[in-house]
Amino acid sequence: MVNGPLFSKIVLFAVPLMFSGMLQLLFNAADIIVVGRFCGKEAIAAVGATASTINLIVCVCIGFTVGTNVLVAQFYGARKKETVGVTVHTSITFSVIAGAIMMCIGLLASRGLLTLLGTPEDVIELSLVYMRIYLAGLPVLFLYNFGAAVLRAIGDTFRPMIFLTISGVLNVLLNLLFVIVLDMNVAGVGLATVLSEALSAFLVIACLVKSDDIYRFELRRIGINGRALKEIVHIGLPASLQSAVFSISNMQIQSSVNSFGSAVMAGHAAANNISGFVYTAMNSVTQASITFTSQNFGAGKFGRLNRVLLNCVLVVSMIGGVLGGATNLFGSSLLKIYTTDPDAISAGMIRFVYFGVPYLMCGVMEVICGAVRGIGYEFLPMIVSLIGACGFRVFWVSVIFHMFPTLQVLYVSYPISWILTGTVHLICYIICKKKMIAIRTARENARRTSSAAS
Repeated sequence: MVNGPLFSKIVLFAVPLMFSGMLQLLFNAADIIVVGRFCGKEAIAAVGATASTINLIVCVCIGFTVGTNVLVAQFYGARKKETVGVTVHTSITFSVIAGAIMMCIGLLASRGLLTLLGTPEDVIELSLVYMRIYLAGLPVLFLYNFGAAVLRAIGDTFRPMIFLTISGVLNVLLNLLFVIVLDMNVAGVGLATVLSEALSAFLVIACLVKSDDIYRFELRRIGINGRALKEIVHIGLPASLQSAVFSISNMQIQSSVNSFGSAVMAGHAAANNISGFVYTAMNSVTQASITFTSQNFGAGKFGRLNRVLLNCVLVVSMIGGVLGGATNLFGSSLLKIYTTDPDAISAGMIRFVYFGVPYLMCGVMEVICGAVRGIGYEFLPMIVSLIGACGFRVFWVSVIFHMFPTLQVLYVSYPISWILTGTVHLICYIICKKKMIAIRTARENARRTSSAAS
């Protein structure tokens, strides 16, 4: 990552990660497709109604993994063996504890959250069954994502893809068994998802245990190092809070969607799931932006930082443009995979107008935000995103949508917020990069002066 051409290396890093993320999304997609085909629109609406709440929890997890990713990448780039080991073991231990805590909180608050979102009476009980089963699997979900973050930090995105391929196949098979054969409805798809996630967690931990590199995980070293945890939280908490507030703003969007009834809910759920594949593909480049920036900054290769950003913006624009355009062109056919209800399909197509080609603007925004995090700034990108994206959307739903309550008015808030927030992130990157390079250079000069004097 710190030598040679960048474009090809970013693509090689991002593509396996892209497929890994898409496979992870297939867990939920398989759930929605199976219940939509074999259990009716109430079941698909029930699973879709839980999406924003589940995404809130998952985003908290992913946010904290940014801390692991940045630290391991920087220390690995600098070849600090002991520090890498301490960070890895603290991260894995923290993941299980955090997953268990989030599971307990989620189980206690699940009914209240669904009620708060205005989930209709005809789907709330089914939503609650699916959501509680999913929440029970949070410890293994956290464990997988933190373990995968370690592998991403050292540049390995291929093995997590393989692990999720295996788990994804298991998830589909279990979905068919539990729903079609055993007639378990939404409970069956929830259980299938948890079991497949447990398998992926086992595989990634086994990979870390068998490694002979400096990031090797050893069971006897399980525990939390206070300093390492502080650094992980210091970097990961802002990203986690940012993702959480993004999800909360999306929950407000979901609440507004729920007001249109179960058919629109079903179409929104299906289109949201399809758009999720586009976002995940673009997010793989965001992870590349964070990791490449972190490793080059850690290795003192400051001249490569702008090249990393420009290459990542180019790659994410290509991915977002192609995949987003495909949802615009083939949206109706894609939606029919999930549901045959014409009203639901019509609602889903409205969403694709704003989450098709325009979606690449979201990818560019996230890539720039990742670059700011990669050079060591944590709270600034969080604040910018919260004000520029989340705050704007809350205002839009509360004021503009309240005045003009249509799906089109609701969805147009997204592309506007991406443009505004991305512009501010770019300004912050230019200023912060210059400042961090000056700090690092001053420290290196002081160290050389001290060494020469001694």
